[in-house]
Amino acid sequence: MIPLRPILVALLCLAWILPGLIGHDPWKPDEAYTFGLVYHILHGGGWTVPTLAGEPFMEKPPLFYLTAAATAWLFSPLLPLHDGARLATGFYMALTFVFTGLTGRELYGKNHGMLSALLLLGSLGLLVRGHQLITDVALLSGFAIALYGLALCLTRPARGGFWLGTGVGVGFMSKGLLAPGIMGILALLLPLLFRAWRSRGYGATLAIAFAASLPWLAIWPIALYQTSPQLFDEWLWVNNFGRFLGANELGPVADPAHYLRIIPWYTFPVLPLALWALWAARTSGYAKPGIQLPLSGFLLILGVLSASADARELYGLPLLVPLALLASPGCHTLKRGAASAFYWFSVMAFTFFIGVFWFYWVALDLGVPARLHSHLHTLQPGYAAGMRLLPFALGALYTAAWIALLFVLKRSPERPVVAWAAGMTAAWGLLMTLFVGWLDTGKSYRTMIAEMQRALPAKYRCISSRSLGEPQRAMLYYFAGIITYRVEVPERRRDCDFALVQGVAAVEQAPPGAWRTIWEGARPGDNVERYRLYQRLPKKLKNQ
Repeated sequence: MIPLRPILVALLCLAWILPGLIGHDPWKPDEAYTFGLVYHILHGGGWTVPTLAGEPFMEKPPLFYLTAAATAWLFSPLLPLHDGARLATGFYMALTFVFTGLTGRELYGKNHGMLSALLLLGSLGLLVRGHQLITDVALLSGFAIALYGLALCLTRPARGGFWLGTGVGVGFMSKGLLAPGIMGILALLLPLLFRAWRSRGYGATLAIAFAASLPWLAIWPIALYQTSPQLFDEWLWVNNFGRFLGANELGPVADPAHYLRIIPWYTFPVLPLALWALWAARTSGYAKPGIQLPLSGFLLILGVLSASADARELYGLPLLVPLALLASPGCHTLKRGAASAFYWFSVMAFTFFIGVFWFYWVALDLGVPARLHSHLHTLQPGYAAGMRLLPFALGALYTAAWIALLFVLKRSPERPVVAWAAGMTAAWGLLMTLFVGWLDTGKSYRTMIAEMQRALPAKYRCISSRSLGEPQRAMLYYFAGIITYRVEVPERRRDCDFALVQGVAAVEQAPPGAWRTIWEGARPGDNVERYRLYQRLPKKLKNQ
């Protein structure tokens, strides 16, 4: 077997990170509105008040938006702004893998760091979200860095305190109070529950962590408060405490069992390995930092997320890091039969999916078989089929690498995890090289907005909007330079000569008054959403 070496693991992580970062427009919902906030910064907007299409958007602090604006600007000569911005996701995912690996090595020793990173990479819940332009990937990095600090503080308190404080700060500046709250509670619970953290050095760790986190926790909130106390209150009380306690109507409503229901598939195949690691450790006891830290972190994150009134599977990403750490020692104690079954399941499953993807690509772009070709183009009617050399070459490279790996991967404790991670990477790479254009056709608002823009006259006063979502407002500004004035916000209302209404195809909701429909449309293949543009009738026509 090829030894599990850092350079090979790094190449595998890079091969996992890159597909899906470039080559498509911002997709609804999360990418579209996130890029709207990045676009504001790129157009000279300030960093203190996150702004979306002309309106303050106070859900999250600006670290991820600033990072994405920096990568978009840096790569703007080579890439469209939205692709350049999405490279920030790759940067934060690379940080997450690095610090997860460092934590695994610190807790368990040599090779376990690389194994921990591969386990995280192979988690199903991370696959799509780890490639999107969303603030949650920066939050995930913050958790990974902070957990490394807690692991490191047992041997090097000062360095551990620095990384703990830095991780808390990154998490705070990415998404608010969640990371400081969880990691603060965890840092206080560890010495209360476990002897390993009861030392004078640990007290120094917490003091250094506080000092390291203070600039992250103070600079932006102070600047925001000085700019607008009202916006500061909206961010702190409405979008942090309000969302968590359910004191407002923001975000989806959830029940406490939401994350328990998604964990079996979301954490696969890491959860079974973590449970096995716990079972295997029962004879030697659980009085080991390698069990105590990740298990406590996982349970605490799960408890806090379950207690929140606001829930999405996206918010469960921080669960994956401590679970991947906990699963790492389980790989070396797995029974030979179970390890062999895991390996062959990985080989057969991903080889099957890779074969299916190639079959569908032949149908999609080469037209064989014709019936499947027609069906795929019915799903995405705006897609232009045709042989594209670069996606084909990249897809062939991922496929060849997968096949080559099967010949050199010999039996070892790490083999099932390596096979799963490599298979996941190959399948994802193939999907996001051969089919990204087809997917983008139906998920992008570009063509729809271009059609709407053609219906507008060269000059007009303004466009009001009703029921228009944040992703749509962001993309209107990006693709067409249009900022709408929402009737739902009293201070934004204006007497415009055009009105854009978002609704459904079956029901038309015209604005009150005398208007005529001048355009109606939707994204290609979308039979649910419908957008209608109305023009106000002149007064002389109203009276006729």
